[in-house]
Amino acid sequence: MAEFFIHESSYIDEGAVVGKGTKIWHFCHIMTNSKIGENCNIGQNVVISPGVVVGNNVKIQNNVSVYSGVEIEDDAFLGPSMVFTNVINPRSHIERKQEYQKTLVKKGATIGANATVVCGHTLGKFCFIGAGSVVTKDIPNYGLYYGNPAVSHGWMCQCGIQLLAVNENSFHCPACNDEYCLIDQELCNKEEIK
Repeated sequence: MAEFFIHESSYIDEGAVVGKGTKIWHFCHIMTNSKIGENCNIGQNVVISPGVVVGNNVKIQNNVSVYSGVEIEDDAFLGPSMVFTNVINPRSHIERKQEYQKTLVKKGATIGANATVVCGHTLGKFCFIGAGSVVTKDIPNYGLYYGNPAVSHGWMCQCGIQLLAVNENSFHCPACNDEYCLIDQELCNKEEIK
């Protein structure tokens, strides 16, 4: 008996690996040599392309295609119908598989519904990309970005609440009381630097 759930309408190709406790819902296709971690939830109509790596406890909502070249770390959230690309200049009549660019979604990142992530970028840990945004550059850890193109609108706590500034280098979460500080232009949870 499988240690994961897969709906009868979905397919897992030979060579794909799916972790314990993961749920794969209707009309999904998990392609060869892809790897999905433990306790993930893969929504309806999701495609995981060859060679993609998905960490543990990742939630991929309905209608998302995770293309070759994308790596998703633990605890990430991919909102409904968000889009990844893997080639900068696609043409139907020119094969560019050798030009796939890597996109890294770090631990705890959230990508909102209908957002587009242009390939070749890193989305920092616990960053938050607003619904409908277009990501055209690297996003820092804990960064709150939205718009087209997505631009900075502050910082987000690990718990998913926007941080309040205490001063220009120090921030506070009004929900969980975590404290953050900027060190060399990189935001850090004060617990991480003890």
